[in-house]
Amino acid sequence: MTAIEKEDLDYQYSPSRWSHRFDAEAVVQDHVRVVQTETDKARAQLQCELDVPYGDREGDKLDIYKPDNCRSDAPIFVYIHGGYWQFLSKDQSGFTAIPLTVAGVMVVAVGYDIAPKGTIDVMVDQVRRAVSFLSEKFPSSSGLYICGHSAGGHLGAMVLSSDWSKVRDGRVPTIKGAFLVSGVYDLTPLVKTYVNEPLKMTEEDARRNSPCLFSAAVVKNHPKCKVLVVFGEHDAPEFHRQSKEYTEQLKGLGMEVSCVEIPDTDHFNVVHNLAEEQYQLTKMVIEEMLSS
Repeated sequence: MTAIEKEDLDYQYSPSRWSHRFDAEAVVQDHVRVVQTETDKARAQLQCELDVPYGDREGDKLDIYKPDNCRSDAPIFVYIHGGYWQFLSKDQSGFTAIPLTVAGVMVVAVGYDIAPKGTIDVMVDQVRRAVSFLSEKFPSSSGLYICGHSAGGHLGAMVLSSDWSKVRDGRVPTIKGAFLVSGVYDLTPLVKTYVNEPLKMTEEDARRNSPCLFSAAVVKNHPKCKVLVVFGEHDAPEFHRQSKEYTEQLKGLGMEVSCVEIPDTDHFNVVHNLAEEQYQLTKMVIEEMLSS
């Protein structure tokens, strides 16, 4: 790969450089400000269980935000944060909680060990175990709904592709829906980019953790799971392409899947606007979780 090709690939996979609202540095700062502010607000206002361990690793923790008078059958919205597997944490991931808990939904923010502490394999294993743990902890829930943004979209798709026989007691959790927001479903283009510097993925690592190569497992494990693939109008073209291709792949296997481009959003506010009750995606998420 020539230096020019690498520079172009770096640009294609730099979502902050495609925003229509701010320059690259400012749009990231704005995103961190919004998710932190809204998470702090949720922690102050809602009934929460913070730092609940779901395993033995130091990073195996999750936060639970409960509606008032929480029903035992409340649906559970499981949020997996983004940050290119090397940034952000569950401590900035409760920003969806206020509008969703008002609707009667329990919200869970999953923590995992970001790079360089965690490898891609470690992170995938962690989110799988977190989902399995929640399935056991809340057996009366009407269903789990996975939501992941960016790197979290990738991790959410890998959850759907799990070999559950290798996770905890081997039971397949009931995942009724997945909201995959501005995700990456083929990691191989990232191996040669700046994104891989802290991850240190080999080509083999990337293939082993590319959801697009394991879509048949989604149908096998979760044939009735409804999948919504989302991206922002001002997401980078590669995120558009990957989202559309993954959608078509699942559709071709018979899954109930749809792909939605949210107008006037970029890679960041496409997800952090979920803090707003009247946001298009918030309404879609609530409608899906309460109607199924």
